[in-house]
Amino acid sequence: MIGEIISSLGDNPYFGAGFGLFGIGAAAAIARRGLQGAVILLRRHYMITLEVPCRDKSYQWLLNWITVRGARKTQHLSVSTSFEQHDTGHVKTKYDFIPSVGTHFFKYQGTWIKVERTREQSTIDLHMGIPFETVTLTSFGRNKQLYFNILEEARQIALTENEGKTVMYIAMGSEWRPFGHPRKRRPLNSVVLDQGVSERVLADIREFIGNPGWYNERGIPYRRGYLLHGPPGCGKSSFITALAGELEFGICVLNLSERGLSDDRLNHLLSVAPHNTIILLEDIDAAFLSREETKQMSSAYEGLNRVTFSGLLNCLDGVASTEARVVFMTTNYINRLDPALIRPGRVDLKEYIGHCTAHQVEQMFYRFYKTTDTETAARLAAAITAQDKPLSAAQLQGYFMLYKHSSFDEIIKNVPRIWEYC
Repeated sequence: MIGEIISSLGDNPYFGAGFGLFGIGAAAAIARRGLQGAVILLRRHYMITLEVPCRDKSYQWLLNWITVRGARKTQHLSVSTSFEQHDTGHVKTKYDFIPSVGTHFFKYQGTWIKVERTREQSTIDLHMGIPFETVTLTSFGRNKQLYFNILEEARQIALTENEGKTVMYIAMGSEWRPFGHPRKRRPLNSVVLDQGVSERVLADIREFIGNPGWYNERGIPYRRGYLLHGPPGCGKSSFITALAGELEFGICVLNLSERGLSDDRLNHLLSVAPHNTIILLEDIDAAFLSREETKQMSSAYEGLNRVTFSGLLNCLDGVASTEARVVFMTTNYINRLDPALIRPGRVDLKEYIGHCTAHQVEQMFYRFYKTTDTETAARLAAAITAQDKPLSAAQLQGYFMLYKHSSFDEIIKNVPRIWEYC
């Protein structure tokens, strides 16, 4: 009886069609779930993924690396416009093509890599002012060394582009950004200071950089502070630029008078400064008055600067201050600085960069006119010294510029006019 019922249902075309459709749907659903499970299993155990957000320091390195390694093999491109400055000062526009938003494939070290560049239109990176982006790399295997090699190669490419140049950084929001074009490194001997000054600073900073263990063994904070003081135009900033080039360091220029700068942001910027950089605080006397002078200020001037003096002291040498840091401060008026700011631990070495001595006049004469005429150099130094007037390196350089095509006798004859022209 039951067999006859099943047989009759099987012969029913409507039931057969419904059962067939149901079976096909069920089989498709099972196959889809199985495929999804297989993909998940494959991704978890046999694929490795690296996600790099645009806030990460290596993001720009990675985009540049993709441009070099993979952009030539894709037809979906975005343009990245940059400017390259030659030694002559001429700026050339450079166009680089990078993979656009979407999915791309390329091969690296025998492994196929899928690159997904995504952009969140509804999310804006407040620090960069652009939509938030993420680059995701996916490859077969479980070897994380592949991605380490990619990032290290990307870093080396970025370093090669700035090889022989000094990168200047400025504070933008809570991070440091390269400012302008990387500058050709200035030779240290191109800045002529008084005898022994340049050598003392260079020897001290090299000793600091090369001996971090000495500080750790003795429990001394691993940071170093320098103060260059003296009249304007005598070479303080130029020396720091040349010193950074000699050490192959960048320079982080920090303006303490910036209205948007607070104690917390200052501390954060000092803690995230790029590696191998000098933090430069120029004209430190203009940012703060001494505490005695502050007490005499009228309330109308209070609160103009959000960075407090105590906040700066804590950032330089407080509980939360960072280590492995080199700070240079410059001032034209050292007597205006609070003693607490320039005590040992915050300023470890002070050097006076003053008006030109006879030694500096002679050395600048040799360098500017490419000569070894010691007799003329001595005569020029004597003529300038006889005037008994202070002369900055900037004034002397300006004078040499006016007489760059003149005879040596004419240069010495017109020495009294240095202070008229410059």
